[in-house]
Amino acid sequence: MFEATKVGRSVSKEDFKEQQEELRTQLLEVQRELTQSRTAVVVIVSGVEAAGKGEVVNRLNEWLDTRGVQTFAFWDESDEERERPRYWRFWRTLPPRGSIAILFGGWYLAPIEHRFKDICSDPELDAELNRIVDFERMLIQDGALIVKFWCHLSEKDQKRRLKELSRDDRSRWKMLPDKAKFSEHYSKFEAVAERVIRHTDRGIAPWYLIEAQDRRYRDLTIGKTLLHAIRSRLSESVPTEPPPTLGTVDLPDVPSAQITLLDHLDTTQTLAREDYRDELARLQPAVNELAWQAYKEKRTTVVVFEGVDAGGKGGSIRRITSAIDARLYRSISVAAPTDEEKAHHYLWRFWRHIPRAGYMCFYDRSWYGRVLVERVEGFAKDPEWRRAYAEINEFEEQLVESGVILLKIWLQISQDEQLRRFQDRESVPYKRYKITDEDWRNRERWPQYKVAINEMLARTSTESAAWTLVEGDDKPFARIKVLRTLCDGLKRGLGREVCRTGEYVPCGNRRAEP
Repeated sequence: MFEATKVGRSVSKEDFKEQQEELRTQLLEVQRELTQSRTAVVVIVSGVEAAGKGEVVNRLNEWLDTRGVQTFAFWDESDEERERPRYWRFWRTLPPRGSIAILFGGWYLAPIEHRFKDICSDPELDAELNRIVDFERMLIQDGALIVKFWCHLSEKDQKRRLKELSRDDRSRWKMLPDKAKFSEHYSKFEAVAERVIRHTDRGIAPWYLIEAQDRRYRDLTIGKTLLHAIRSRLSESVPTEPPPTLGTVDLPDVPSAQITLLDHLDTTQTLAREDYRDELARLQPAVNELAWQAYKEKRTTVVVFEGVDAGGKGGSIRRITSAIDARLYRSISVAAPTDEEKAHHYLWRFWRHIPRAGYMCFYDRSWYGRVLVERVEGFAKDPEWRRAYAEINEFEEQLVESGVILLKIWLQISQDEQLRRFQDRESVPYKRYKITDEDWRNRERWPQYKVAINEMLARTSTESAAWTLVEGDDKPFARIKVLRTLCDGLKRGLGREVCRTGEYVPCGNRRAEP
């Protein structure tokens, strides 16, 4: 694979100077066009050590308008990054539409280094690379452009370059202490890199192999390639490569064929007031104790509350939060996305709120809006909400693999009970803020929401992130079931060992031994 990057290509000083001025002008022009588009550009600069990745990034920042460019390096992890799922740090760096982010190594850095150091095996590496392929596909289908450069040197040229850097006091700061190890085992590193590139080189996100022996050739080639990639994206439609998914069946138009999971719920179940008070007095202290245990064990808890309008999500959350120390949790009410959130992938605003290890987060509505309200109301196009099932399952799988205790609760009430609660909200002054014209409009689409809910439950109730359905006509019954679900979930989660350093976890999540 890398033979084509060792043939000795070069550019003279005169040719470089002549072409650089024209290239810079063109890059600035296409960058101005980019700002008016809905395309975010992610540039990944990776390669062998001493290939000049830092020089390349500095050159791109010199040629581009830096007001629309952000640069990120991933050679170390902060405390807040180590206490969250690995991809949290990458979601934070994703650029808004119309701008560019340049990533040193990006999500490829850790898998390559871990396999090189034998921290993970080939099958574990391949599993992580499959996740990367899915991640890049998801971003591209949302409109992003991912341009991946691999800068390569021959073993002879690498040794010469490292020797030059070691003699240059101004360059020593660029070299991390352990990077010399990569040159000592050049063949092994090259083999790992080839495996990674072959696995992740896809038509919608290809790798560009760049010969880095001559700096002028390297920089011009990368600049021209980036220019062509952005121009092509701005003039063409977003490429699609839909992941395999289950199809939606068309049900016969008879009542007996329209039965869903929700129809099997007995929403008439009740709990006596006295029993409710006794259970509340027992479960709330238990939740508080478990919350402190999770904090001490550095186990993050994410609880998702979804349900029909007026289903009791807010009341259930308040029964939980009133029992827990306020320093341990955040409660997030999800409304229509802001302009900043619309400029990113829809999952971006949820990734950014994932709490640090040991803390809890309660979502009053969540990422499931993509396959519910956005689907039914037409805010998401058909391909967008259809591929969201796989994207959501992958998101939740990453949370669970990283040690997050994830609980998903659906609160269901009957149409008659919903009508009663709507009317109650309109008649009681301090409840009027809860009822809007949108609630009444959504009620008219009850059958459409019922179909969407059933499909959501079927496609996203997985072994690692199952849904709990709560019958909600009787508020005391529903709130106690929610508290029990939380207690049971925390007990199960805290009883499960989570590997953070020594044992098996996916290759990209593995922490290297100090």
